[in-house]
Parts: sequence; C-alpha cells; structure tokens
Amino acid sequence: MNVDKLKWTIIIIFIIFIALAILAVLSWNNRRSSDGTGNHFDRAYELVQGTPAEARVFGRSDESILSDKYRPLASLFESASGLKPSVHNDIEIITEGKRKYDLLIEDIQNAKESIHMEYFHFGIDKGSRAIREALIAKAKQGVKVRFIYDNIANIPIPPVYFWSMRFAGVEVRRYTGLHRIIPDLNYRDHRKVVVIDGKIAYTGGMNINDHYFKDWRDTHLRLTGDAVYSLQYNFLDMWMHSGGTVTEDIAGLFPEHDVTKELPVQIVPDGPDAPFPVIQTGLEWIAENAEDYLYIQTPYLVPSDSTIEAMKTATGNGVDVRIMIPQNSDMAAMGYINRSFYKECLQLGIRIFERAGEFMHSKTLVSDDYLSSVGSANIDPRSLDLCYELNAYMYDKPTAMKNKEIFLNDLSLCKEITEEVLKGYDFIEKGFQRFFRLFAPLV
Repeated sequence: MNVDKLKWTIIIIFIIFIALAILAVLSWNNRRSSDGTGNHFDRAYELVQGTPAEARVFGRSDESILSDKYRPLASLFESASGLKPSVHNDIEIITEGKRKYDLLIEDIQNAKESIHMEYFHFGIDKGSRAIREALIAKAKQGVKVRFIYDNIANIPIPPVYFWSMRFAGVEVRRYTGLHRIIPDLNYRDHRKVVVIDGKIAYTGGMNINDHYFKDWRDTHLRLTGDAVYSLQYNFLDMWMHSGGTVTEDIAGLFPEHDVTKELPVQIVPDGPDAPFPVIQTGLEWIAENAEDYLYIQTPYLVPSDSTIEAMKTATGNGVDVRIMIPQNSDMAAMGYINRSFYKECLQLGIRIFERAGEFMHSKTLVSDDYLSSVGSANIDPRSLDLCYELNAYMYDKPTAMKNKEIFLNDLSLCKEITEEVLKGYDFIEKGFQRFFRLFAPLV
C-alpha cells in the first residue's frame, strides 16, 4: 500500500469513528432506560424521605378543590413525578422583564438563608452582572447560594465569569458537566427557576439576560405558598444530578409559610429521563378535552404528529384553537420552520396569529376560563423530548381570566395568518420553508 492510500484509509477510518461517536451521543435515550419514575428524581426523594419536607412536597393536595374535569390531567402529571396540585398559593404573573428584574434583585437582597438559581442562559450584560454581583454579595454575607447553568448554552461566556462567583462562596454547578458529558451532551437544562429562603420562587420563560429585561416580550411567575416546595424539590433534584451535594438540615429548605389564599398550582417537571413526554402528553390531553377555547403562545412551533391530531380533535369539536407566535423570530431559520407549519394548521381549523413588535418568547396556555399554564417549554421536539423543562399549571378561574386578558391584549398587535397570506409567499420564502423544515426534528 502506497503512502497516499494509507493516508486516505486513516482519514476515512477517522471520519467513520467520529460519525459513530456523534450517532451514539445523539441516539442516547435516557427515557427508554427509565425505571418508570425518571432516572434522577429518586435523588431528591432520598434527601427528603422521612422528613417534614416529604409531607410538604408530596402530601398537600386536596383534589376536591379541582374541577372534576381536570382531575385526570392532574393525575396524569402526578404519575410522572409524584407532585400533586398544591392548595395554598399566591402568584404574580409578570409580562415585563424590568418587573422581573426589580422583584428578583429585591428578593435576592432580602434573602436570609438560601438562594437557589437554575438557568438555561445567564448573560454577561449589565442586568446579568448586577444579579451576579447581588448573588456574590449574599454569599459573602453567609447566605447559602447555589447556582446551576447549562454548560452548552453558555459556551460563549468566559469561565472566569463563573470562577469569580465560586471564589466568593457561591456553589456553582454546570448541567452537562464532565461527570455526565456523554449521556447528557444532547440534552439541555432549559428551566428557569429561583427559590429564595424556601418561601419565594420564580419560574417561566425569562432567562437572565438584558434581552428579557429590556427588549423581549415574555411571561414569568413569582410564587409564594405550597408550590414553592415543589420548585425547591425540583431544584435540589437537578442540583444533585449536576454533581452538587446537600449537607445542611433539609428542614430549613422547606420552611412553613403563611399563605392562606386558595389557588391550586401544579408544578410539572419534564425531561429526557421522565417515564413519558409529560408536557407534550398534557398538552394533547388539554386539546382533546377543551370545550370552548384553547389559546397558546409559543416562540417556536414544531408540533409532533400526535399534537397535530389532538388539535384536530379540538377543532373538530368546535373548540376555538388559537396559536400566537412572533412575527420575527430570534433565529432566521426558526422563522421559516414556524411558517412551514402554517398550512397544515389552517387546514385543521387552527387560527394562527403573528405578533408584531418585540420578539415574543412566552410559553403560555389558557383554556376554558379555568386552566392556564406558564413555563419554559416550547412546542418543539427539543423542548418536549430532549430538554429538562418545567411548567406551572394553575387550576383557577381568576388566574385563567388574567392570562386570557394578556393573550387578548397581545392579539391587538397580531396579524392573523389566512390562506390569502400563504398565497402571498414568494417562491424564495417557500423554498426556504421546505429546506429548513428538513431540520425541524433537530431544533
């Protein structure tokens, strides 16, 4: 064999090896290997088992407070993680990034015992640095500060940015750290969770970034009450999954609260190691059981075949199904992918609305003046099958009416997509839609 043939043989073998390695990572299926409860939920359970925290996390629900219609949905969600709807809660629905920033800074500054934060993306701009400095200041004061960030999503951020937090006493962990780099490389921790002193929590669509604080339209929640126990439990679960440890008395992380308002909230975690795609299955149940309307906001619209069928059932039953997405996506390719689904949605009777103005990043749902949801999950394969996500579902008429009002207010900025609009797309637009649609399962 001459030298040139040998070189090409080595190159081809190397390429095959790399391709097989990539295939192995992309095809790794934690859900398939699940024991029916998820692979890592047991870590947090072992932490709280036999303590008052166990009763607060798992034993607070009274199903009589729910409408009979929605009890099967609550049971479906509970079957995945053991988390029931909690009874006594108070919430603020946040639709302006500055409001979230101001509240979060104030709550961090007032923390006495612990601050737990878990974010898909943590920026290096002005607002993000201010929150980082607030965390560092509290750690120096002796407050226990734990922080999780998604390693892949934050690759552009210099490691020194997080090292300075560690040096100040903040415990920092990366999801997809070296201890689980192969099985978790294709997955993301897409959640946005804060728990302060075990009494105040935040969750929803907003990351820590000036895009969210100043420029984008998003939806988030500030919660007090029983639901905070579920969010604390889920944070600790991911903390240990990311290599963290918990050494203090667990009771201090699940303190009693004085919220008496009756507002049922169910915290629903999902991830690639859950026994089934929890949030997607819930969405399909909601569509199939809606009676009057179903309004959805999502920045990315890549529905699965089963979700399409569920929406078809809804519209076939006369339900008013409306989906709102941003007119201009934060990623050009994603805009073409979104639009590639318009035709089949319209054919099913789903009404599509494009919201003008600032980019809309909200992931919300409201149905039949009773059920509403705010969370981190988009309607796309990555969110519903490959990411760790978390949605809050509220079984409450006043809260649903508030979320409905928010949707209708946003509707005033929208253009409805009709068959005439689709006919107006030129061949370049249609060509890009077809091309990028090929990559829709990967987004």
